[in-house]
Amino acid sequence: MNRASLDKRPDEVATMFDDVAPKYDVVNDVLSMGQTRRWRKIVVDAMEVSKGQRVLDLAAGTGTSSEPYADAGIDVVACDFSLGMLKVGKRRRPDINFIAGDATNLPFADNTFDATTISFGLRNVNEPKKALLEMLRVTKPGGRLVIAEFSQPVVPLWRTMYTEYLMRALPAIAVKVASNPDAYVYLAESIRAWPDQDHLAAWLQEAGWENVTYRNLTGGIVAVHRAFKPASPSNGGAAAIAAHKGPVAKLRRNIVR
Repeated sequence: MNRASLDKRPDEVATMFDDVAPKYDVVNDVLSMGQTRRWRKIVVDAMEVSKGQRVLDLAAGTGTSSEPYADAGIDVVACDFSLGMLKVGKRRRPDINFIAGDATNLPFADNTFDATTISFGLRNVNEPKKALLEMLRVTKPGGRLVIAEFSQPVVPLWRTMYTEYLMRALPAIAVKVASNPDAYVYLAESIRAWPDQDHLAAWLQEAGWENVTYRNLTGGIVAVHRAFKPASPSNGGAAAIAAHKGPVAKLRRNIVR
């Protein structure tokens, strides 16, 4: 499964995000019941970056996810395909470097960043597998990738309750608090159609990332995946698959300091 089944062109998705940009962060806090801040902190911890390193934050939107790096004195580039989001972010945080870019064709040279991250944006990319290849290209050898994305709750009852919330409660709440409620109907559908944790881990391996691990948050509503770019050249996805033994590790201790 992927978001192609949702029948929206990339330009339509960009326009949708332009429309919701002014209230985007506030609405996210409401719809997630305040969990977004906790999830973002876990992503930052998993990145394990420090001053002197350079970070690429994809699908950065208004830059909320980029702020912890900038506040720590880390060189961060906030990249997004929505000009509306970038404009809101630049007004709010002029000290952050905001750059417009398509995740499937990034405007950066090979081996530019020490670490790359994307939070709640990969499922909105038209060709997510191509985006994973692009992230690999622009990340330095030995560098890491951290992805936070909505996923599949691991307990069946919790999964049923969450699906009901997505398709019923979320759109109803969005009508009251969002500037473009239809956008949140689309987002709910995109979450439901997104592959589960193991499928995303397999995509990372196919793209050539190694040492793939993930951690479930809030019962699997969100999963944080972490992977590393090989320190030496390889044959890409084929080599990664050949080298991989057994199921993907799900070790919390591997991705959290």
